[in-house]
Amino acid sequence: MSVLVPLAPDSQAALARINPVAKLTGAIVVLVGLVVTSDLLTPALLLAIELAVLPFTGVRAATLLRRTWPLLLSVSGVALTNMLVVNGGEVLLDLGFADITSNGVESAASVWLRLLAITLPGIVVLATTDPMDLADALVQCWHAPARFAYGALAALRLLPLLAADWQMIGLARRARGFDAGRSPVTALRLFVSQTFAVLVASIRRGVRLATAMEARGFDSGRDRSVARPQPMRPVDWWAITATVVVVLLVTAISVAAGSWAPALAG
Repeated sequence: MSVLVPLAPDSQAALARINPVAKLTGAIVVLVGLVVTSDLLTPALLLAIELAVLPFTGVRAATLLRRTWPLLLSVSGVALTNMLVVNGGEVLLDLGFADITSNGVESAASVWLRLLAITLPGIVVLATTDPMDLADALVQCWHAPARFAYGALAALRLLPLLAADWQMIGLARRARGFDAGRSPVTALRLFVSQTFAVLVASIRRGVRLATAMEARGFDSGRDRSVARPQPMRPVDWWAITATVVVVLLVTAISVAAGSWAPALAG
C-alpha cells in the first residue's frame, strides 16, 4: 500500500515549477499520440525520451521503481496475456495449451511499451505536483467545478492515510496472532479481509470528510475567491508546445520508417 503515498517532488526541479495544468495537458498529448497507433517504434521512442527527461523531474528513478512495481507487474501481466491469446505468424513455442507466435510476441511488446509510455507521464505529473496546486489550477485554468476539484484534492490527501491504515491493521492482526505462515491460501484470505477492513475505514472517513466540506460551504454554489493564483506563464505554454512537437516528431519518424499503423486498422 506504500505505492499510494505521493512522492515528494524536488521544488527546485524544472518540471516541479511548471503549472500543474500544463503538465497534465502534456500527459494527455502523449496519451493521444499513443492510443492512435499500434506499432512498436512510436511507444519505444516516446518511452526512451521520457526516461531521458526523468532526471529533470526531481523524482529519483530508484524511488519511482520501488513505489510503482505493482504497476509494472500488472502491465507485464497484460502483455503476457496478449502474447498467449494473439495468434498468427510463425509458431515460436508450443506450450500445449497455447502457442507463442511471432504476432503474439510483437503484440505483447507493443502493449507493454505503450502502457509504460502512457502511465509514466501520469505518474511523474502526480509525483511532481502538490495536490493543492493541482486543484487550484484546475479551477482557475480549466474552470473545473470547485466541488469536483477540491473533492479530488481531498481524495488525494487521503491516500497516505490509506497506507497508514493498511500498516496499522496489519500490525494489529499480527499482534492478535493472525499469520498466514507458508500457506498461500491463508495469505490470500487474510489479504482480502484486510483489504475489506481498509475499504470500510476509508468509506467512514470519506463520509465524515464530505459532511465537513458541506458544513464549510463547498456545496453552496457561490463563486469562490482565489487565495493561491496559478496563472499560465510563457514557460508553461512552451512546455505544452514542446510536448506536442515531440509527439508529432516521433510519429513522423515512425511513419517515415514504415512502422506506424493505426490502432483500429485490425
